[in-house]
Amino acid sequence: MGGIRHAFPPTRHSVVIAAVSENATIRQQAFDELIVVYWKPVYKYIRIKWQISNEDAKDLTQEFFAAAFEKAFFQSYDPEKSKFRTFVRICVDGLVRNASKAAGRIKRGGHTQTVPLDFETAELELNRVEIPRNTNPDEFFDREWIRSLFEIALSDFRTECEKSGKLTQFALFERYDIDPPVEGRPSYRQLAGEFQIPITQVTNFLAASRNEFRHYVLDRLRRITGSNAEFRSEAHRLLGVES
Repeated sequence: MGGIRHAFPPTRHSVVIAAVSENATIRQQAFDELIVVYWKPVYKYIRIKWQISNEDAKDLTQEFFAAAFEKAFFQSYDPEKSKFRTFVRICVDGLVRNASKAAGRIKRGGHTQTVPLDFETAELELNRVEIPRNTNPDEFFDREWIRSLFEIALSDFRTECEKSGKLTQFALFERYDIDPPVEGRPSYRQLAGEFQIPITQVTNFLAASRNEFRHYVLDRLRRITGSNAEFRSEAHRLLGVES
């Protein structure tokens, strides 16, 4: 999805930068947006790499984001040295390692401020597929980060389609590109019959949806990367987009 002729969005507002703002409101809003994209990869990574129970992984995930906010973890991030998601993963490892050494993680119901996260869904996703024992934890975190990014972008696109009355367009996109049946994608002719629209409209709807979805992926991506160079690199890797 993408292609070399597609350009980047013209501006880039980074919540990575806003997360270290001196303005408490801006900093909190930035953290909230980072949590939306990062909590699932962090939780699953803790479960897989550190072989920690789901209840302890829930606590540590909550503790990580609370500590990152309260202790300003991200102030030491240097975009010249690593991608932001790599920095996050290293910070997670440090927190889990220290918690294991101290054997004194913050208990459920303690003084850590928690945020509502759907851990049950994340755990179901982990149990849905068999994860090989020799899985590289770093690569696993990267895949889950990509999955989370696309999941949030899809939610953004769905919300916009609901607001603008493009329910058929989104349903068609979801049916063909996002969740095709196990036996394979239906033909455009089959979709035209199913949705009772002309084949030309199926073609137009899918083309428009792919373009709009790509926009939402890029919008989320440019907000959660630490530098323009990282944004360009990730956009090219994920979507084939060149500046």
